[in-house]
Amino acid sequence: MIKDQPIKIFPTVETLAKTFAELLKQNVDMTDDNDFYSIALSGGSTPNKIFRYLSENFDDKINWAKIKIFFGDERCVPPDNEESNYRMANESLLKKISIPKENIFRIKGENDPVKEAARYEEVLKSNIPSVTGIPQFDLILLGLGEDGHTASIFPNQVYLFYSIHLCEVAVHPQTKQKRITITGKIINNAKHILFLVTGKNKASVLSKIIDVNNSKSEYPASLVNPKNGKLTWLLDIEASKMFVSKSNNDVIER
Repeated sequence: MIKDQPIKIFPTVETLAKTFAELLKQNVDMTDDNDFYSIALSGGSTPNKIFRYLSENFDDKINWAKIKIFFGDERCVPPDNEESNYRMANESLLKKISIPKENIFRIKGENDPVKEAARYEEVLKSNIPSVTGIPQFDLILLGLGEDGHTASIFPNQVYLFYSIHLCEVAVHPQTKQKRITITGKIINNAKHILFLVTGKNKASVLSKIIDVNNSKSEYPASLVNPKNGKLTWLLDIEASKMFVSKSNNDVIER
């Protein structure tokens, strides 16, 4: 972990979701009327809970028309498959809020993976303003796997993080399922990256990744370090336990 990355710990996932929702609203409100706010969504159980909180409590509080929604990764399955990240986001958030359909850019997991990775790279280039020649997201949401993976970049495929491309085809090390993922090239170019980590099953790997003196480069999540942006960790108590037990006053409890 790089020093001075804000770490915020919450007593419940709901309080974490509330803080995220308020942050999103503030950022969208600050976006010029002639501009838009770009966000890459993450899959997983924690984002699912946060998306539901947004749809239930902020549907009429956020100007969704000013947001363009993309995805950080997707399983190579049809959009109605229960494993689809798009399906999860759609069921818990997208179909429940007032966002124009043309503002949603899904990864088409049903298509040929190599061709879809190339297509989605062009989608990103065409719809997100570039900085230093690379599309710059306003916000990227990332999760953390028990093995230290983030997006769909796994420890046995760390090289994908360093790809010259914006999108790559990854393979899950156990299931061998193909996935499409954004790479470190665009992740580390974001204005703001939020890691959303909850649950005691994440505590061990989290404590290793955010330990300033013992960050493990073999964990893809440890490679996330925006060049000119900000990285923030939003954790619940369960995920933070092993880290808090050996941390200093850098931790902000909410």
